[in-house]
Amino acid sequence: MTKNELPRLIPTGTCWCGCGTEVGIGSFFARGHDKVAEAALLAAEYGGSVPQLLHKHGYGPGHSISAAAVDSGAWAKCPKCTYVGAPASIRNHSKTHGK
Repeated sequence: MTKNELPRLIPTGTCWCGCGTEVGIGSFFARGHDKVAEAALLAAEYGGSVPQLLHKHGYGPGHSISAAAVDSGAWAKCPKCTYVGAPASIRNHSKTHGK
């Protein structure tokens, strides 16, 4: 596995936020619990602050995390405007904004 490859994760039938709720086949989280897990991770590892998270990893006003996501190939840039996001987000953006 290279540095940028992530392991394939398999849902277990139990919510990954740690609440113990049973979830449907193919789901990692109970509805809304992905945001609970995200907030808990920020609180536990970065003092609850997105700016602290970005700073710890070397990002901020002078080093764009969005540009890094595009450069890594994880995100893309809309071919008709400055919007950036995951490929599915670009497709949705293009449909809803007529671009």
